[in-house]
Amino acid sequence: MCRDGLRDVVNEEEVEVDVNVVLVVCLLALGAVAGFAAGLLGIGGGMLLVPFLTMLFAWNGMQPDLIVHAAIATSMTSILFTSLSSVRAHQRKGTIQWKIVLAMAPGIIAGGLLSGGAAFAAISTAWLSLFFALFVSYSGWNMLRNSKPKPSRQMPGIVGTSAAGVGIGFISGLVGAGGGFLSVPFMVWCNVALHAAVSTSAALGFPIALANSAGYIISGLGQSISQPGMLGYIYWPGLLALVATSVLTAPAGARMAHRLPVSTLKRVFACLLFALAAYMLFKAVQAFSH
Repeated sequence: MCRDGLRDVVNEEEVEVDVNVVLVVCLLALGAVAGFAAGLLGIGGGMLLVPFLTMLFAWNGMQPDLIVHAAIATSMTSILFTSLSSVRAHQRKGTIQWKIVLAMAPGIIAGGLLSGGAAFAAISTAWLSLFFALFVSYSGWNMLRNSKPKPSRQMPGIVGTSAAGVGIGFISGLVGAGGGFLSVPFMVWCNVALHAAVSTSAALGFPIALANSAGYIISGLGQSISQPGMLGYIYWPGLLALVATSVLTAPAGARMAHRLPVSTLKRVFACLLFALAAYMLFKAVQAFSH
């Protein structure tokens, strides 16, 4: 009987090790894809990360009421590292509009702290999932349409640009994305060249991630979270695995952005976003039904 009991314990440990290995491999692969997408399209990778992290965290047995919050917070924090890696490659091309970055950063930080702090902890899993699905759908639709801005339109002044930053920082914090799904269309609408908008969006990802990550930690520490491996709402073991590969592939994506027809890639990416939005909408319906 002792041998049988010992065998059961060993088998359980082997299964747990196998699950952890599979989880790490999936996170490494996911980080690689998200990093490449972040460099290529200036989107921060969060649009890809959040739905897949939601699946992986649920599969790994994370407490249900924490899954979406942890996926969003972990995704956003990874952008801290991905954006720096991506910016280096874009800077070599000289396409980052640093005046826009400096004008928008204060608003982004204010919006991010508000979103990642009080607002994030107060919103339920169901509403976060629904909010994410709606904005990912908007992002996909925005990538598909080919509207041309008025030739006379320009970026607003410092006050207007900073105000836009507040909205971008706040919404980005609720969906765990780097803000490119809002900042790129906004800059293109203001007649900033597409490649410059993508490069500038990559640079804006750092203040967005910094402010929101601080908010996630502060608001999460104020909650009774018993899940191991959490720093506030951030699942740090998953973060390490994501960052390990995303920082390597982000520069490759940034270099590719200056070589390939981005319009074609954006159409393909838009289709993927619609599929991910459908999954998150399904999760929202599930959460509302309970």
